[in-house]
Amino acid sequence: MQQSDIVLAALAAPLVAMTVLRINAVMVFLGLCLGEVMLKYVGNDANSVLHFLLPHASGSVSASTLDLILLLGPAVATAFFMVFSVKGKVRMIINILPAVGASLLGVLLAVPILAPGLRSAIETQSLWRSLLRAQDLIVGVSALLSLMYLWTQRPGHRKEEGSKRRH
Repeated sequence: MQQSDIVLAALAAPLVAMTVLRINAVMVFLGLCLGEVMLKYVGNDANSVLHFLLPHASGSVSASTLDLILLLGPAVATAFFMVFSVKGKVRMIINILPAVGASLLGVLLAVPILAPGLRSAIETQSLWRSLLRAQDLIVGVSALLSLMYLWTQRPGHRKEEGSKRRH
């Protein structure tokens, strides 16, 4: 794979996986948000905790690897548990928009914590610079789409009223 394909592959792989496996992309987006919060508040102490719990393993795990685990772990676990959670063709099509947002957010959050060599290879690409310029728009629109998708998932009052009448 050429260096110019790194960002494109990092964007396409999660998008394709969420679409094909019908993973609820809003939950993955929220998993990424949780990962970012964990990284911010737990990241500095995570290496110390790892060294305390697994003294022999901590030397082989780099700080960037541990940061990536903290960032992406909740999203990957969520994706695993949400496989085939999107039902129906309409919801599957609508889920593509949050999947794009989650994929873009994942790349925007992960690239700055990669190992220096890989990070600099990505940061020199024009696609990365375009993503960086649009990051506010990406995060804002993705968050709004995620909220709207969540709001449409709440049960309708008519269904509840109908079930009460029958009982």
